[in-house]
Amino acid sequence: MARYVLRRLLLAVPVLFGVSFGVFVMVHLVPGDTAVVLAGDTASPQQIQEIRHELGLDQPLPVQYARFLERLGHGSLGRSVRTGREVMIEIFDRFPYTLELALAAVVIATVVGVSLGVWAAVNKGGLVDQLTMGFASLGLSIPTFWIASLMIIVFSLTLRWLPVTGAGSWKHLVLPAAALSLQSAAIKVRITRSSMLEVLGQDYLRTARAKGLRERTVIVRHALKNALIPIITLIGLQFGGLLGGAFIIETIFGWPGLGQLAVQSIFVRDFPVIQGTVLLVAVAYFASNLVVDVLYAWLDPRIRYS
Repeated sequence: MARYVLRRLLLAVPVLFGVSFGVFVMVHLVPGDTAVVLAGDTASPQQIQEIRHELGLDQPLPVQYARFLERLGHGSLGRSVRTGREVMIEIFDRFPYTLELALAAVVIATVVGVSLGVWAAVNKGGLVDQLTMGFASLGLSIPTFWIASLMIIVFSLTLRWLPVTGAGSWKHLVLPAAALSLQSAAIKVRITRSSMLEVLGQDYLRTARAKGLRERTVIVRHALKNALIPIITLIGLQFGGLLGGAFIIETIFGWPGLGQLAVQSIFVRDFPVIQGTVLLVAVAYFASNLVVDVLYAWLDPRIRYS
């Protein structure tokens, strides 16, 4: 296992290098000039050129990228063009908010999705199964930004139960986490139901029932545990996706996380912050998948990594 983890960590180096190169190229292909945005419409060409020189934007792209890698090798992502602060500080000030939102969405999606999926599988073909699969289809069909806007209208503007924007209490977290978790929960319902249906037909469950175990014990301790492997895989994949998907939700709800920071940085073409944000999301995505792979062996002793 230790050798497998080490190999995966070594493989992360070229992956992150490729991510950094791709992001660097793409942000420089976006139309517009950072120096013009910072200088304003009334700035003279000389002032714009001075800003461009100060930021190193007058250098060839290979030179700019080499300097970025050099800073990265020293543990720095450079300074924000917009605020002048270290990018690391900017990111780590915002990352806890995004992590909190993503974790809350994962918990909601897992609890709702797995519970409904198990319920639907146990009641296959019944009304509960049909209603649950209808919810799953609806959750996959509704765009995240639309459900977020609908939640604001209903729970904030009409019922006045929850605040619209900001952070600071659990009430601020409810709407963005619920909106972010909807599609993830819908997918988990389908995967859990399918996985449970496979397991429920196995011989060892009939043996467990024959021994006189309660149905609840058979479902939870025997069936669900063996059906968890594809669900754990999905959780790991979705966690990285939720970190990226949180950008839209954070913008809608004014949540002060990485998403809001990234959107603000895109508007002023703050290259260092954009690159740093994407790199952090890529690292988090890789780490979540590595944790999932390690959990495989814990859930199923038959799985071994050589």
